[in-house]
Amino acid sequence: MQLEEINNIQEVSVLGTVTAVQGMLIECAGIERLLSVGSRCRIAGQKGLQGKAPSILAEVVGFRENKALLMPFDSLEGIGPGARVILEENASVCYPSDAWLGRVINAMGEPVDGKGPLPKGSAPYPLRSHPPAAHERSRVKGKLNLGVRAMNVFLSCCRGQRMGIFSGSGVGKSILMSMLARSSQADVNVIGLIGERSRELQEFIEDDLGEEGLKRSVIVVATSSEYALLRRQSAYMTMAVAEYFRDKGKDVLCLMDSVTRFAMAQREIGLSAGEPPTSKGYTPTVFAELPKLLERAGPGKAGQGSITGLFTVLVEGDDTNEPISDSVRGILDGHIVLDRAIAQRGRFPAINILKSVSRTMPDCNTPQENALVQVARSLMAAYDDMSEMIRLGAYRKGSDPTIDQAIQYNPALENFLRQRKDETTDLDKSYDELAAVLGIADWRK
Repeated sequence: MQLEEINNIQEVSVLGTVTAVQGMLIECAGIERLLSVGSRCRIAGQKGLQGKAPSILAEVVGFRENKALLMPFDSLEGIGPGARVILEENASVCYPSDAWLGRVINAMGEPVDGKGPLPKGSAPYPLRSHPPAAHERSRVKGKLNLGVRAMNVFLSCCRGQRMGIFSGSGVGKSILMSMLARSSQADVNVIGLIGERSRELQEFIEDDLGEEGLKRSVIVVATSSEYALLRRQSAYMTMAVAEYFRDKGKDVLCLMDSVTRFAMAQREIGLSAGEPPTSKGYTPTVFAELPKLLERAGPGKAGQGSITGLFTVLVEGDDTNEPISDSVRGILDGHIVLDRAIAQRGRFPAINILKSVSRTMPDCNTPQENALVQVARSLMAAYDDMSEMIRLGAYRKGSDPTIDQAIQYNPALENFLRQRKDETTDLDKSYDELAAVLGIADWRK
């Protein structure tokens, strides 16, 4: 690794000049013909009061009138017209290794957990790689135990599947993510916390993930206070680390919280570069980048492992049809809807089973499992259809045998869907518990 770093040292420095700074956008002249979108540059500013000159990393996001447009990864304080711009030859790559397990890193692949230097692997992994070719990918197969009853039974997830968790703010998506990270039986967890509250990091690691969960996890974090490029890159870093473990034959559970923050970061970048806003201010590149990011999860090639992706989507105003939600739902293999009304009733996780779907579930279940789930879904749908009349007392018992059954079983089904944050339920046991709730004996025969 040291030899590779020596070989990457630039023999010649290519210098440009800052010509203007507007907001978070930097105009650079002199080296625009040597740059392309995604190129990295280092900008050396003027000395401040403490006698230190800032040196910040920036990325090329576009071109205008024979000038390159750059956005910084850090504060622009001390940067002005005339500042030197030095072209960085190192590509946007990371060097993951097995030693990254149990560590917390930032969007640049640097440790932020105070546990010392982060060992580097020998092979570079590009941050913005392409997913495997469609015809070379293995098929999705084999259920993954997620440890959450409602998802194990009604929204069974296969290894290599990609699902979205759609939720408004304060409905419990972060708690559900912590339950999945701690309870799932994947070989490795890669967890991307993108644009979230900084105070939640230690709480997530110590209270939710725990020491045992952290040992088989890599956490990539970029808080809401960090710059748009870092928030976007943290999503790319999360996927690159997951691809490393997938290529080693591991079944990886990739948890990303949240895709919406990634889209917002890309919107900031696009608007600064002069892109026209479209739906709700999101720029065209947002909808171009979403499938490129999400398609990287999934089954690998023959002989490789898989990346099971669970991506949270923060819906604005509880509207699951807003632009990002609608786009993500069309890309993924299923969606899990967290309902505020259910959360207000005190049932957590607040999953609305009837509005959620796993597209691979029927094929990965046995006929007996599908039949059991269908009975429960039918009862829940019947109760939901008549819920207003039942609450108002307008329904008369005996009018409809199906509704009578739905009313009878509803309290037990609600209790089945309720689960404490520290509780874990095995996949097979989840089906047995549901059969017991419905009073169905020997259901596997």
